Amino acid sequence: MGVVNNFAAYDVTSLDEIKAQILHDTIINCGIFNDLVGLFVFFDISINFTCGLNSVYFLLNLKNIKVAIYIGLLKNNSQFVIIFNMEIFHISAECYPMAKVGGLADVVGALPKYQTNAGHQVRVIVPCYDTKFRKENDFECVHWGTVKLGNFNFPFSILKETTNKLGYELYLVEINELFDRPNVYGYEDDIERFLAFQIAVLDWIICRNTVPDVINCHDHHTGLIPFLVQFAYKYDSLKNVKTVITIHNGLYQGWFGFDKLHYLPEFDLKHVGFLEWNNSINSLAVGVKCANAVTTVSPSYLNEINHAANGLESLFKSVRSKSRGILNGIDIEVWDPLKDQMITANYSIETFEAGKQKNKEKLCEQFDLDPEKPLFSFIGRLFEEKGGDLLPQASALALSENFENINILILGSGNAVIEEQLVQLRNDYNGNYNVFIGYNEELAHLIYAGSDYILMPSRVEPCGLNQMYAMRYGTIPIVRRTGGLRDTVADFGDEGNGICHDQASVGDICYSINRAVKLYNNKLNFNKVLERGMAADHSWERVCQEYIEIYNLIIEKNEI
Repeated sequence: MGVVNNFAAYDVTSLDEIKAQILHDTIINCGIFNDLVGLFVFFDISINFTCGLNSVYFLLNLKNIKVAIYIGLLKNNSQFVIIFNMEIFHISAECYPMAKVGGLADVVGALPKYQTNAGHQVRVIVPCYDTKFRKENDFECVHWGTVKLGNFNFPFSILKETTNKLGYELYLVEINELFDRPNVYGYEDDIERFLAFQIAVLDWIICRNTVPDVINCHDHHTGLIPFLVQFAYKYDSLKNVKTVITIHNGLYQGWFGFDKLHYLPEFDLKHVGFLEWNNSINSLAVGVKCANAVTTVSPSYLNEINHAANGLESLFKSVRSKSRGILNGIDIEVWDPLKDQMITANYSIETFEAGKQKNKEKLCEQFDLDPEKPLFSFIGRLFEEKGGDLLPQASALALSENFENINILILGSGNAVIEEQLVQLRNDYNGNYNVFIGYNEELAHLIYAGSDYILMPSRVEPCGLNQMYAMRYGTIPIVRRTGGLRDTVADFGDEGNGICHDQASVGDICYSINRAVKLYNNKLNFNKVLERGMAADHSWERVCQEYIEIYNLIIEKNEI
């Protein structure tokens, strides 16, 4: 028998009644005692299952301890494993639907749900911003205290969402003076805001009756937590808690000067070297140095940051042995064209032609475009990182080259100059081009459902979720080969699911659009590419297990 710290639970209703009964009787006959201490169970059965399953999971509840019984059906030899659940904390600046700026929110909003479904106790902690979700849902205060930040004292409260409607426990750190604001980022005191957030989280954790098994930190906003857990005197009770830092975008690192060192809780100054990078404190570097494991949101991005990481290249190389790239998934319950309430017509891979046409007609009606022409869309932040600066010129050139034969629609916000350039294009290409400056979740869903192609000319894309959403909705991605885009999209010329180019340039974008127009006019091949995208599995189940595997390794062996 093996004893590990994770399990997944699957329904056995796919088995026929007889096979299910055999499995049930097998478990009962093993002898499940009330007292698990010292329990060793071994059995050997010879049942040849022909249903095609490799394994079946059962979930029991013994003395309020969730346990999974795993029966591996390999060559008629069964394995019996008792697997205990973990308490996992995810600490992040964003979490959809509480607060969203980019893909970080989507990941932190989805991964914990699937970890909870796998039987673990999962808690997500984010700052309490002044958002629609905060106003429209009920929270109860479970803890309060005061954050000491140098000479400043900030009262804080821990608020728990009362219904667990998100599929996991959501907690908000309320510090009115710092977070009662409409935006997530972009304030002069962002360093103070997120330092106070991290300290408040740890202050609450040490006041609880139990400590978590794993704290999963996300990006630089939580990067000091692995250091504080190890070295701050007041958090000594957390010394054995394992920490993981997940890097969603290594370009943003949370730099600040040593003049703010006194903001941190006291620690032995012999450890100050962990904080230093290039004569400053670099929050992301601190997390990478001190965490038990480092993950990136795609395998390709893990390789890329060894060569391009805004000054941290050598650090990432030095921690490669404790690093792993895990490709993000998407929440297929939220992003499901068959059930999505935000789109005009629902559809599946079997009915996509009629369904997508209805959504396209609605979208084109809204933005004064022609639904008979191929529609190219962009959804995202208008920054150089996303190739946003290329969009004005690329759009103008592509529209000129394909005079009145294509439509382009852009949804996004960011750089004011780029925004203005995109708005001005309306004057020259009215009826074939439009733009929505800002972000609207419902509109984003409709664009995925109603577009033919999604443009992603990113210079940097650690994982990318838009291409996965697009494929799920039968929209073909046009991507630059970088990061997670390289891991998820293959060119249709290689029997793939999209269109790929190598350079973040106007020329490459326009060349790809011209290829897309030709593909659109060949409906048979166009539909084949579309269907390959819709059939791809980008669900979180696989991703969830990869994270759990890492947690197990650092708990059991302190390495991955």
